[in-house]
Amino acid sequence: MPFMPDHAYEAERLRLLHVLNILDTPAEPYFDRITRLAARALRAPMCFITFIDESRQWFKSCYGTSMGETSRETAFCAYTIMQDEPMIVEDALQDSRFQDNPLVTGAPYIRFYAGTPVYSSEGFALGALCVLDTKPRTLSQSERIMLEDFAFLVSKEVQLRETLLLTRGHMAHSQSVIEASEARFGRMFERAAVGIAQVSTDARWLKVNTELCRIVGYNPEEFEQLTYWDLTHPDDAAADRILLKQLLNGEIDVIEQERRYLSKQGEPVWVNVSVTKEVEQNGKPEYFVAIVSDIRTRKEAEASLEELRRDLEHRVEQRTQALQEANRQLAASEQALRKREAELSSVIENANDAYVAVNAEGIITAWNRQAMETFGWTPEEAIGSMMDDLIVPPDLRERHRLGMQRYLTTGNATVLGQRLELPALRRDGSVVPVEVRLRALNHDGQIVFSAFLHDISERKLAEQRREYEARYDVLTGLFNRRALIELLPRAMARAERQRVSMALLFLDLDGFKAVNDSQGHDAGDALLQEIARRLQKGIRQSDEAIRLGGDEFTVILENLAEAEADARQDACRLAEKLLESICRPVALVHGEAFVSASIGITLYRPGSGCSPDDLIRAADKAMYEAKRTGKSRVYLL
Repeated sequence: MPFMPDHAYEAERLRLLHVLNILDTPAEPYFDRITRLAARALRAPMCFITFIDESRQWFKSCYGTSMGETSRETAFCAYTIMQDEPMIVEDALQDSRFQDNPLVTGAPYIRFYAGTPVYSSEGFALGALCVLDTKPRTLSQSERIMLEDFAFLVSKEVQLRETLLLTRGHMAHSQSVIEASEARFGRMFERAAVGIAQVSTDARWLKVNTELCRIVGYNPEEFEQLTYWDLTHPDDAAADRILLKQLLNGEIDVIEQERRYLSKQGEPVWVNVSVTKEVEQNGKPEYFVAIVSDIRTRKEAEASLEELRRDLEHRVEQRTQALQEANRQLAASEQALRKREAELSSVIENANDAYVAVNAEGIITAWNRQAMETFGWTPEEAIGSMMDDLIVPPDLRERHRLGMQRYLTTGNATVLGQRLELPALRRDGSVVPVEVRLRALNHDGQIVFSAFLHDISERKLAEQRREYEARYDVLTGLFNRRALIELLPRAMARAERQRVSMALLFLDLDGFKAVNDSQGHDAGDALLQEIARRLQKGIRQSDEAIRLGGDEFTVILENLAEAEADARQDACRLAEKLLESICRPVALVHGEAFVSASIGITLYRPGSGCSPDDLIRAADKAMYEAKRTGKSRVYLL
């Protein structure tokens, strides 16, 4: 049986699991789609999404078999939730923890298991996403990352439900009495960093703000001639009609979805949409309120990842707060004012971005829920504090103060109204990249700075990943062909400046195809990784090893001897050393493998006038001469 966690931790984990009401619920297409896609992507016959309660392992989604639950004592996933990284069991019969497990010795005859924890918002491991096989196997590094990505999607869905539960609780107990002017609401409505619209129950646009006009390209007058369905993508229309009918009839409280609008040019525009229903005092529906966020930038970043993460929907995490019932004893004008102020508060409090308002002294006067989630400070802690001490990194604080003072003195500021990427400070001392949109408002003679801040950590990580994959081979970690095109001219230029020789080695493995065909692609990948490691270990610090693709590699040798004969001797000696290393047996899962290499060498001398392409062709030609004359040898052209 797995080691039980700390009592207090386990009690809180179980409490949250039961509060979520996810146990013993019917199957859901979202979870079933993930297990189906994960099984296909990782080439596994079985894939489960499990949740672990006091005594059992319950299956929310079960691809490849029809089990509903098992005891906690026999559950592999009971071990998975006790660690912070994927648990891989390559052969359960060889693992003392599982070799006598009835799920191994009997149906479904588990031999291979790979699972990753599914986390709540507070970091409690509620269950796991796992793939299983009836025969032993391994996972490559890229497959491990893919498994963690699938588990991340399950965690985000669970966290969405957790957030929705918290939101409902807050909405049920919150009361807000807002007394401010109609003009302030109008300005905030127009200047909000998200699109906002009022839509009649018969789908006519009643009121739209500037941001929504920017998103779809229509001006307010053109909106008056359009219906809600004119902007709806045809593929989304049928589902939207059903959802709006359910919202109108009171069957659901809110519509939250990522969907497509049609721009004025007829192009699809990806947006995050949250739609709620506003009602009159008698309970009759009055109109819909739609909050629209432009997510085209995020969709473009996701497009560079694999097809699954491009296609899966990223759910909206906030919903609009219900308006407080108007005080029946107030005059009609005061009721309308309170209603509009409640709308403004709902937009700000439930925006997808952190919202912070600061007065002319730099003191925080407003701090929404997303700001608390992004930076870690509660509204009670943040409001009344100096903003630069709270979220501005120390090295930028003086610049921030000078910028505010310059605006208050001259009225000029280059950053207002622009989208800026800046670092921001969290409560725990970590720094997060954010996109900032800053505006200054004059409210009753007082300057108020309002800022929407969007966490762009995921976008930055995606950019870094694309930059890495553009120059490095994912399988071996060596530089790739594109990097060779950059590195070789630089090496040749250094040789010219230093008046020394350099060489280019072209390596093609002999016998690799036989290993790949007989032991499988996983073994072939493991073999290439080991050869890459030996190349990296066998070259000097000044040299570079590159994988061109398949079983072809190149090595750039710099700082060879000044004399040509000595340089040739140095290059051949290093190549022979690499060949000797490659020819040593490689231990693979199904036994040892033996490969060799044909290595072609070409020497570059300063002043030769040789181009990088000439050098590559010459090294390639030398490699083919090595193969033609018997393979497993070095040939210098």
